[in-house]
Amino acid sequence: MLTFTLGTFAIALNHLLLISALVLATFVGWRVAKRGGENPESVLFSLFLIGMLAARIGFVAVYWPHYRSDPWQVIDLRDGGFLAWPGVIALVLAALYRGWRRPGLRRPLGFGVASGLAFWLLATFSLTIYEQGTRLPDISLRNSAGETVQLADYKGGPLVINLWATWCPPCRREMPVLENAQMQRPDLTFLFVNQAESMQSVSTFLETQGLSLSNVLFDGSGRLGQAVGSMALPTTLFYSPDGRLLGSHLGELSQASLARALENFDSVPATSSRKLPCPASATC
Repeated sequence: MLTFTLGTFAIALNHLLLISALVLATFVGWRVAKRGGENPESVLFSLFLIGMLAARIGFVAVYWPHYRSDPWQVIDLRDGGFLAWPGVIALVLAALYRGWRRPGLRRPLGFGVASGLAFWLLATFSLTIYEQGTRLPDISLRNSAGETVQLADYKGGPLVINLWATWCPPCRREMPVLENAQMQRPDLTFLFVNQAESMQSVSTFLETQGLSLSNVLFDGSGRLGQAVGSMALPTTLFYSPDGRLLGSHLGELSQASLARALENFDSVPATSSRKLPCPASATC
């Protein structure tokens, strides 16, 4: 499961874990402070913001070549571009400084930060292990010619699956990024699996936007999203040649966040490519 869904509300599990870690740290700090010391609630929230800022700055620094042509993207946090280790380091250093300056805060803040970090690290590790144990779903889809194809037929090489819809603004914004990646990375197979829309509406959208995408598939009932446990769009999944999930990204992809996600394939042994199912009207 990649998202937590309640009615029409959906949140990525990694985001939920981060918020839960902050809540836990605040609760633990408050309980310890009741036995003596200052309540660290406001300090913990400020540390959280410092950690997020450092995580964003670290990500931008590492992937700066992808931001150079459009520096305004640096402040567009919708791409989910954060590096965990700079954020953790900055948070811990800031906590040590706050504790040094305010002795009454040391014990509650220390317990709060330690519990929050421990929960987040353990939960994130467990979620990663769970995700990477899942396999490519055995589901039937339709291609742009209206023919039924099996998703498993696309196994045999690195696979990137994008779940999207034309009514979804972040899906529309990330399409040029994915189109460019499809052209730049012929070693990868990109599948654009539309969720519950007609072929005509999708064809009209691609034509009016000037997008040229190979391997556009149609999931009329949204079964693929249900199978992978994501009810949020866009969702992008990264599978190894043997159909094992390497990683996922919920939300809009920028050039930088896609570049980071594609690093999932760096540790995958190279395999010989196989011919994939493809309608006669497309170039695969």
